[in-house]
Amino acid sequence: MASNSPILPLTGTDAPPKSEEKIFKGSPMTKRGAYAAISYMACAVLLILFNKAALSSYNFPCANVITLCQMICSCCFLYALRRWKLISFHAGEAAMADTFKSMVPLRTLINTSPVAVTYLLYMLATMESVRGVNVPMYTTLRRTTVVFTMIVEYILVRQKYTPPILGSVALIVLGAFIAGARDLSFDYYGYLVVFLSNITTAIYLATIARVGKSSGLNSFGLMWCNGILCGPVLLIWTFIRGDLEMTMNFSSLLSPGFLVNPMFIQLHLSESH
Repeated sequence: MASNSPILPLTGTDAPPKSEEKIFKGSPMTKRGAYAAISYMACAVLLILFNKAALSSYNFPCANVITLCQMICSCCFLYALRRWKLISFHAGEAAMADTFKSMVPLRTLINTSPVAVTYLLYMLATMESVRGVNVPMYTTLRRTTVVFTMIVEYILVRQKYTPPILGSVALIVLGAFIAGARDLSFDYYGYLVVFLSNITTAIYLATIARVGKSSGLNSFGLMWCNGILCGPVLLIWTFIRGDLEMTMNFSSLLSPGFLVNPMFIQLHLSESH
């Protein structure tokens, strides 16, 4: 049965409205696109700052627990929005079922498991990379992600890029290093973890391109599958390592400043998908 409830945008490949107001005459960017870009930029900055505050300023020792909380929160939000018929998990889906089992079929979950695995590695590596370096250094080194992505795409699908694109990427990376030059302090472990985070990000993006599009799911559906598949694995892992017990004994666990961090982190995850 079709729903009369308003549905949030499903995926970037959905058909755009017939006419959208432009920022100014002759500009290809619409106001909606500009708002989305500004929102994503703000959330991305908040993500880095609040992650850094939780792991460094508060000295929270369990980055995996923060990742687990993100997955639990995202699944709860997605489930609620789906039950309220505000979003769909499938590209182009108009009618939305109300049962938990019908949200994403088991076969689809299995098919998207490679995306979930790479997503988990990407999340864990990214969280750990924030802990070991300062914000300017982290931001500078993360700009090289696009280089790793291009390398992975070439290895997997022999994707080649034109000289203008390669030149643009080189300028972005050079500009990032120039901007953060005064704050760069060489740290073997810090550099290694950030570059590992870049590699896992590139693999995750490449996996989405190969598996995610063929699954028939939109970005909300992929995010749901990632949480459903990775959440239990990470819960068991944090329990075995003793991270859950360490979290319960954390001195600043109930501090308002510490508790507000996951809220902004989850905001970024929702915006970015």
